[in-house]
Amino acid sequence: MVVITVGFRKRGAATRRLSLAGQFFALQLVLVVIAITASGVFWWRQNRAELDEQYAQRVLTIAESVATLPTVRQAFDDPEPARTIAPLAERIRRATGASFVVVANEHQVRYSHPVESRIGEHLSTDASIALSGRSWTGVQVGTTGRSMRAKVPVLDQGGEVIGVVSVGIPVTDVADEVWETLPRLVGVVLGLVLVGAVGTYLIFRRMRRQTFGMAAGEIGTLVEHRMAMLHALKEGVVACDPAGRVTLVNDEARRLLGLPDDTEGRFLERLELPERLHEVLDGRADGADQIVLRRGRVLALNRMPVRMDGRDGGSVVTLRDRTQLDRLARELDGARTTTDALRAQAHEFSNRIHTIAGLLELGEHEEARTFVEELSTTQAQLSEQLTTRVRDPAVAALLLAKSAAAGERGAEFVLAPEADLDALPGTGAREDLILVVGNLIDNAVDSLEPGGGRVGVSVRSVRDEAGAAATLVEVDDSGPGVAPELAEEVFRAGFTTKVAQRGGTGGLGLALVRQTCRNRGGWVRIDNDQGAVFTALLPVSTPADDSARDDSEREELDGSGG
Repeated sequence: MVVITVGFRKRGAATRRLSLAGQFFALQLVLVVIAITASGVFWWRQNRAELDEQYAQRVLTIAESVATLPTVRQAFDDPEPARTIAPLAERIRRATGASFVVVANEHQVRYSHPVESRIGEHLSTDASIALSGRSWTGVQVGTTGRSMRAKVPVLDQGGEVIGVVSVGIPVTDVADEVWETLPRLVGVVLGLVLVGAVGTYLIFRRMRRQTFGMAAGEIGTLVEHRMAMLHALKEGVVACDPAGRVTLVNDEARRLLGLPDDTEGRFLERLELPERLHEVLDGRADGADQIVLRRGRVLALNRMPVRMDGRDGGSVVTLRDRTQLDRLARELDGARTTTDALRAQAHEFSNRIHTIAGLLELGEHEEARTFVEELSTTQAQLSEQLTTRVRDPAVAALLLAKSAAAGERGAEFVLAPEADLDALPGTGAREDLILVVGNLIDNAVDSLEPGGGRVGVSVRSVRDEAGAAATLVEVDDSGPGVAPELAEEVFRAGFTTKVAQRGGTGGLGLALVRQTCRNRGGWVRIDNDQGAVFTALLPVSTPADDSARDDSEREELDGSGG
């Protein structure tokens, strides 16, 4: 089988189009940079918020400490509170590193300030929240500039608000400390970006190998062509991975094997396939053109292991329907058998004519007459037996041809006394019976030693267990018989290689016999009695025929009862 796919690509498209792996690399790298940069910004903002909170707590602690100093609270009762409070506040400011420590009365008049000239002036920012008895922190702009501030009320012994303490630290100090962490943050971000880029590149290399450097559009086109090609094939295709999981089944394979729609993705052992088919699909039955009988069809399967870069890639099995070819081969074999029988008869007739002519030339007229009478009697007896006991002309003709072929090979052909076959209705039952009888006789003749042996045949009309008309076939031979452990094996397709070595379908005859018997609702078995004895039962009507007849009768009843 040769498959040619043709595609057209604009010149230079391969150079302009970025491969799927390259697109993935670029996209992944951008995502890594964005993610790490966003994380860095978030971390920086979070750090800034934490520093703001720390400085707010710091100035609040300083303010509360100043507001609770007994010296400060007692100084509010002095005639000039600033004399006591201003030096103390300045020492605290220098000790804590604050920008200012301002103490004011309930009228927001300052008692302290880093700039001495501003003592006695009103606060530059509102302190009404602190004067209401609650502490406050936040950023405000005052005479010392923008700063993080805390304002805490000063309470007297009775718990009344008598003033306010305001402490601040410049916002620039907070920002400077945040910016000091920026180089470290940038270094960490760049390091993470580098690690992400290296990891992305390693993934890119692996992906490029697996996609063969193709662009996304090319992969899509390839998949479309592949699916179109597989489903257009007249041959079945089944692909499996190394674990035995079905990865692909085309329409023809699903039709020929009778596989369910959900076959892909399932393991072979879960598909409930016949043992012979399973052996070929999983590679236990090796060799070219493995014959499998499936759903009344003769299939030839070929399994090819798949290896990619030295790795096991599973297997691909192709299958062809050889049913028609096998039927033609059987018809040709029947014609060849008839021809061989006619040739054997002509050869035997020539020998007999020469014998009679010799007797006449020798003057043995009485011997010649006796010889002719014996020949006529023998031939008449066989013809009479066949026409009397086998009343189906086609089957009788087959037996006559097989007897001549057996005689040519030196085998004795015996029609059993109990043979009694009625004419068969329809061509289906007759064709199936001819197939069974012909294959069983051929198998019996082949089992004999060259130049001798006996083949016995019995074909008679009987009733099966259900009382339906059937045909019982018995074929025995004087050969070596069949070992008991092979009683079932002989009915498997491919059991023998005798025919396969001549280029045919090896071991198919007995497998077809069993399939034919089962299709008609019958059976076939083998026994040993001084040789092999094959017994087959073929109902005249198949289960499908009975079902159709029941449906027809049901329709007639329905129609008559309307």
